[in-house]
Amino acid sequence: MRVIAGTARGTRLRTLDGTDVTRPTVDRVKEAMFSSVQFMLGGARVLDLFAGSGQLGIEALSRGAQDCVFVDEDRAAAAVVRANCAAAGVQDRARVTNTSAQAYLHSCRQTFDLVLLDPPYRAGTVQEVLPLVERVLSPGGVVLAETEYGCKLPETCGSLKLAKQYKYGTVAVTRYEKSVPLPWEQEETL
Repeated sequence: MRVIAGTARGTRLRTLDGTDVTRPTVDRVKEAMFSSVQFMLGGARVLDLFAGSGQLGIEALSRGAQDCVFVDEDRAAAAVVRANCAAAGVQDRARVTNTSAQAYLHSCRQTFDLVLLDPPYRAGTVQEVLPLVERVLSPGGVVLAETEYGCKLPETCGSLKLAKQYKYGTVAVTRYEKSVPLPWEQEETL
């Protein structure tokens, strides 16, 4: 597994042993994911939930994201993310949090422009965390969720709307976008 574009291009990344712990995103899927958000990455604040090896967040940082918060509840995964960030030279723009995605989202006080979700398959996790993700996503922000193909995901979740779903063999990448309130829909602040 490697970084495929940007300042860290070609950097080899470590993974945890065993497919029950992490499931690296294949290059073809990763390239498609980042091609779909290439014009919003410059200066973006990124959240990589269920980070695993950190490859998705590191790819975002390599391609110009301002910073990235990596969240994984597995201690060994968090250690691998830290090592991979150092290897890619992006550790100064990375923050690794060793907690569950749900706990992090419940306590999070910042907002993000891009949220990357690659949770364990067949657990209903994307459906469970989408309402929490919606709360921390900036208006106009994007969520990219990797799931097994055929996974039923909602068309909307609060202000999130399913914009597109891409199929790559047995993998699906679903893009949600958060609507930007129109000026007359925003509350006046006094």
